[in-house]
Amino acid sequence: MIEDAALLARAEALVRTYAASGRRIATAESCTGGLVAGLLTAVPGSSAVVDRGFVTYSNAAKTDLVGVPMDLIDAHGAVSEPVARAMAEGALARSLADAAVSITGIAGPGGGSADKPVGLVHFALAAKDAPTRHVERRFGDPGRAEIRRLSVEQAVALLEDAV
Repeated sequence: MIEDAALLARAEALVRTYAASGRRIATAESCTGGLVAGLLTAVPGSSAVVDRGFVTYSNAAKTDLVGVPMDLIDAHGAVSEPVARAMAEGALARSLADAAVSITGIAGPGGGSADKPVGLVHFALAAKDAPTRHVERRFGDPGRAEIRRLSVEQAVALLEDAV
């Protein structure tokens, strides 16, 4: 769990806003391992808003749980815009949610390359009756925990913008 009072306050406001509008959220998380869903479900009353969270850490999980085609992963890599988009769209399709956020990235300390360095994270937000949005962030290498925290913060921002 991320211990960040400001982020928890944002999650509380997000849950209230989604609950007031009758909207639901799903998450598809790779490098954050369920931290976004964990943050949201730390808020009392979140059961009215959070439909489900998919932890899709492995490529097989991305395919099995949210329907990312393996050929898409093979062509672009798991940490890529097309895979982030497919994760969000798959989570939306496989849930009762109105909005789904996805995260796939390299939190480190290893696993990076010149093309895909540690700190590269792709996000997508799929919402009913709206085009899927993508955000790429290059956080650098402030450490694994900080990359994951910054990733949760970005995912919350996408969900805030979707309301």
